[in-house]
Amino acid sequence: MPEPTAPKPFFQKYAWLAVTLVIIAVAVVGIYHFGWVRPADEEASLPREMTGRMTYEVVQVYPHDPQTFTQGLIFEDDIFYESAGLYGQSSLRKVDLATGEVLQQVDLPAVYFAEGLTAWGDQLIQLTWQEHRGFVYDKNSFSQVGVFEYATEGWGLTQDGERLIMSDGTSTLYFLDPETFEVLDRVTVTDQGREIVNLNELEWIRGEVFANIWQTDDIVRIDPETGEVLGWIDLTGLLPEEERSPETNVLNGIAFDSQDNRLFVTGKLWPRLYEIRLAPVGDD
Repeated sequence: MPEPTAPKPFFQKYAWLAVTLVIIAVAVVGIYHFGWVRPADEEASLPREMTGRMTYEVVQVYPHDPQTFTQGLIFEDDIFYESAGLYGQSSLRKVDLATGEVLQQVDLPAVYFAEGLTAWGDQLIQLTWQEHRGFVYDKNSFSQVGVFEYATEGWGLTQDGERLIMSDGTSTLYFLDPETFEVLDRVTVTDQGREIVNLNELEWIRGEVFANIWQTDDIVRIDPETGEVLGWIDLTGLLPEEERSPETNVLNGIAFDSQDNRLFVTGKLWPRLYEIRLAPVGDD
């Protein structure tokens, strides 16, 4: 009678299970936090490797309401949510990508100038410019479910999955508790020691903060931990001269589709919204 086989040590027996769980955990974090699942690089808006200076190629052009003074823009579930500014014209909108049709809208009282916008769970959070007040809405009904205060002006707004991130037109980014709206932290945005001011509309993209620089055609990529600028994106000439009118204002509005790696941009009172692909400048 052969001797019975010795049992495998506990660690060896379950090592494969531990390794499998680690791989699954890393994949989940990558997919949901860093957006690893995306099309091939040649089709994606953002290449795997970003350089210090980037330019753009237009992938697709969509209609955009030229009466919308775009202040905040986000993309979720194939729908745009847009915050439109100006006193007496401010609103929160749900917009169809393909047609530019406004599917749902709520107007703000004339005393408010709407600014940045982000989503948090089943809510939308909207800033106002100089009124030191923000509004919280139910994402589906657009009914207002909360109000909060802040000490600075309100310009741009995004979130990193844990905190809200707000700009106020200076070189500072503020990190807020999404439930209490208390300021948890702040960083000064610099490029080689020089402060970068006029930070406006914000978008969280693959672990970085993308920010419009007001009154320019530039977007900066910011390290949220240090505030250091990681790179510049030059969108000069995106809206052709023949598409401009005396009312056309500056570039503003960044939205990222993390599922399909699509980057959308527009501007204040622009008749077009663009899906773009980023490409290195020169030898960067």
